This record gives sequence, structure tokens and C-alpha cells, in this order.
Amino acid sequence: MTLTSEPSIRDEAAKAGRPAVLQVLPALASGGTERGAVDVAAALARAGGTALVASEGGRLERELARAGAVHVKLPLASKNPLVMRRNAAALERLVRAQGIEIVHARSRAPAWSARAAANRCGAHFVTTFHGVYGAGNPLKRAYNAVMTRGERVIAPSEFVAGHIRETYGVEAERLRVIPRGVNLEIFSADAVTASRVIKLATSWRVPDGVKLIMLPARLTRWKGHGLLIEALTRLGDLELCCVLLGDDMGRAGYKRELEAMIAKRDLRSRAFVLGHCNDMAAAYMNADVVVSASTEPEAFGRTISEAQAMGRPVVASDHGGAREQVLPGVTAFLFEPGNPDALAAALREALTLGPEARAHLSAQAEMHVRGKFSRDKMCAKTLALYDEVLRAG
Repeated sequence: MTLTSEPSIRDEAAKAGRPAVLQVLPALASGGTERGAVDVAAALARAGGTALVASEGGRLERELARAGAVHVKLPLASKNPLVMRRNAAALERLVRAQGIEIVHARSRAPAWSARAAANRCGAHFVTTFHGVYGAGNPLKRAYNAVMTRGERVIAPSEFVAGHIRETYGVEAERLRVIPRGVNLEIFSADAVTASRVIKLATSWRVPDGVKLIMLPARLTRWKGHGLLIEALTRLGDLELCCVLLGDDMGRAGYKRELEAMIAKRDLRSRAFVLGHCNDMAAAYMNADVVVSASTEPEAFGRTISEAQAMGRPVVASDHGGAREQVLPGVTAFLFEPGNPDALAAALREALTLGPEARAHLSAQAEMHVRGKFSRDKMCAKTLALYDEVLRAG
């Protein structure tokens, strides 16, 4: 779609009392950053505002279009200075043509281009500091610091907010914690039909009649796939199987490494490396336990809240955003990060819950997520922040 050939779409937003907002991020794949951008764009469009998203594109483009938002394709994942400069010029043209009032950057490389465009046009600049970026040298720290230059800086957890304050000295009046949100229309046990659950279980070809452990995460080393495989060797007396569910993102070598690890530990009949899943709600319903085994602290880790919303017991590393999402011993079980023995012990406790204890955990987990981590709460807080920025002038 060529936006510059059409009348400005700011007028419609102004009539509804909502701003025109451009969110900028590298791509629209399937991670928490991308999901948050699509959810906020949809909420803004429903509220009568104008929602634009600029990225390299990806599988969430269609969902964005269905939500009434507009996608603009630019090579925003690039860290090449020349490409970043061209991106800044392209974003400046877009901001001017469409009367964008707020530019919301969600990643470092595109943030440099987005900030330049916003400054040239007099638009407001907001950032979401999605992760704890490495800052081991002054050059890296300076590169990361663009994410602290927003008029408001959003953190997805208190853990990340603490990092921003301590590492970059961002003052409290600019910093806001807005946890990522779960779509409770999708991630609800009542919304998933038995046929969907059966179809997925059949496609996985996992053994019948055994308890299923699931680790849903893209295939990257720090997500703890190897740690879970090690923990499984401590649970040989239990009837179970495990699926490692996630996109390899082109990391075919790491996938082969995990499969070799499974074979070496004689777990080929109990552990399976699967790819991307298009029906995560049904996946959670198939699982008896959902694991987040990250060896580095998660900025948030939305799968933990998704699983709890589905009433699934969660076993998670006791650090980062994970510990903020659960009630230990009530809705989930935490374990010492990186410790396969501790992970195995937590898995054993979750897998051996009696029917009454499991039902109680399920009810508490669903209630906990609905009260604190819904998509609607996340979007409402973000739209309120946009209004706050505009009021502040």
C-alpha cells in the first residue's frame, strides 16, 4: 500500500480523539515484541485511532491488516549505518505524510532511525525496552541507550525497569512498567475444542497415556532446551514424554545438536524436537506441565502467563520476569536457574499432583492471569500512556 498517494489518515483519528501512532520494529514474526505491537495496533484501531506499523514483515502481517492497522515494509532489522540512514529518511516521509503524532520504537536498530525521523518532524518519541541488552563496553552501551531516549520508556517487567534505572539512570517520571498481555479470548480452556486438541496430539505422534511436558520457545541456546533434556534423565521412573516446541529461526545446527543430545541419552522415545505451532492454545491443552527453563533472565516470558491462563501447571527458572508472573507453590513451581537436578525435582512435583491439587492450581492460575496479565490491560495502559504523552505536550 502506497500511503503517500492518499489523503492523510490523521483526520479520522483526530475526530475520534485518538492519535496517529507509528510503531517501529525489525519484523513481524512470532515473538513477544511482535505480538505486543500487533495487539496495541489493533486496540488503537478499535478505539478510533490510527495504527501504523513499520517493519520487514512476517507471519503476523495478515493479522495486523485484519485488525484495521496498516503495515509499511522497510528493512528495519538492518544495523548497516547506510541502511539505517535511508530508513530514517523513509520514516520521516511517512510521519509527515500521515501526520503521525507518536513514533513508538520497539527495538534498537530501528529506534535510531525512528528517533531521527521523530525529531525532524516534531513528533513524540516513545520506546519499549524489551530486554536486558548486553552493555559490556562503552560503544555497546551507547548503542543500547537509544531505547532510553523516549519521552516515556516502557518496561515489560519490574526486572527490566530495575535494569534501566541502574544501568542507564532513567528517572522514575519517564519510566513505566506495562507487562505483556495474554489474549484471553484465545488462551482459555473453554475456547479450545476437543477436536483441535486431538488433531494436534495426532500430528505430534507422541505416545498415548503418558504425561506430556512441553517447552514452548524458539530454538536458541539460552532458552534451556539442553537443560530440560538433562533433567529428563532424572525422571526415568515416570511415564512421560517431552516436546520442544518452537521455530528454529534458521538454527538448523542447534536443532541437530538437540536431537543428538536426545539420542545420546537414550530419550528418543520420550523427547521430540518439533517446529512452529500454529495452534498454541491447543498445544497448552495437550500439556500436563509447561516449562520455561531459560538460563538467562527473561524480560517477561509470555508463555508462562499463557500457560497459566489455560490452567496448566508451570515450572519456571527463578529469575527475571518469570518470578513476577507466578505465585510460587500456588500457580507454578520455580527452580534454581541452570540446575538440572532442581528442574527435575520441580517437574516431579508438578507431574505428581493429585486431581484435587491440580484442579485448585488450575483455578488459581487462571484467576491470577486474568487479574494481572490480560491483553486488554496491557493495551489500555499503553493507550493511556499515549494520551499522557500528548497531554504533556
